[in-house]
Amino acid sequence: MKIGFIGLGNVGRKLAESLLRNKFDLTVRDLDENLMKNFKKFGAKIANSPKELAEQVDLIITCLPSTKICAEVMEATNGVINGLSENKIWLEMSTTDESEIKRLAKKVVAKKAIPLDGPVSGGCHRAATGNIAIFVGGERQGFEKILPILTTMGRKILHTGELGTASILKVITNYLASVHLAALGEAWTVAKKSNLDLNKTFKGIAVSSGNSFVHETESQVILNGSYNINFTMDLVKKDMNLFNELSKKLNTPLEISPFVLDIFKDAQKKYGSRAWSSMVVKRLEDKFGLDFRSDGFPDELVDNEKEEKGYEI
Repeated sequence: MKIGFIGLGNVGRKLAESLLRNKFDLTVRDLDENLMKNFKKFGAKIANSPKELAEQVDLIITCLPSTKICAEVMEATNGVINGLSENKIWLEMSTTDESEIKRLAKKVVAKKAIPLDGPVSGGCHRAATGNIAIFVGGERQGFEKILPILTTMGRKILHTGELGTASILKVITNYLASVHLAALGEAWTVAKKSNLDLNKTFKGIAVSSGNSFVHETESQVILNGSYNINFTMDLVKKDMNLFNELSKKLNTPLEISPFVLDIFKDAQKKYGSRAWSSMVVKRLEDKFGLDFRSDGFPDELVDNEKEEKGYEI
């Protein structure tokens, strides 16, 4: 199966590299010419437009930063939809709105192609090693056709049900991660002001009922002081807004989510849209004149697990 990949950002680049590393026939498209040239050096083909890419491959993967950009890539004159034909598959791996997936999917189906949504979860460090988790929504038959490709890009693959369900689940998981991150800011503040050994506190939380994936990963770069989690404030705000808008559509007023979103908005105002999202805890460091530094933690996360063939869960 020939694969086309559009969007070589923090996550997309690493997913595409996994495909290239595992010898798939890969064509790429990105606005950054240097990124495409680098992929070409290692054996990938380059497309001059999303339409051209879609015409040349069997599976088109998009991994883009916003619903607006995805719509442009799909619907422009030189967009993906105009390059689709019968039995081609579109896999949307961006974190996006379920209703937008379904809107674009109607145009994909009109071309007799197959739409799937397939967002990832687990961090850029796991995307780099092919060990990230992937949620996929859409027809089971289409899912099974691309499962060998999914198990190369990711470790644990979950078919969530009908089209759009994967995007809803992804927004839920990102919401939970944001809540955990905001809560960690308060936890580290109390630990520091109580004069606890922060290295031992990290270990204690990790073996306790208060542990979370966010603590195991983001606390490390917080304690290092780099805050480099490869995920930015504007993306948290986008994802939190998607979660809140979904709750409104469901006529379900929420309590915690709007409050946490306000915390991230304040952090974005203080440190900028492209600041690392883990810098949300710096609000409290600055407010109380503290720092959460401790020796022995990395400035960037690396997945030390061996790359393994993925599987459906």
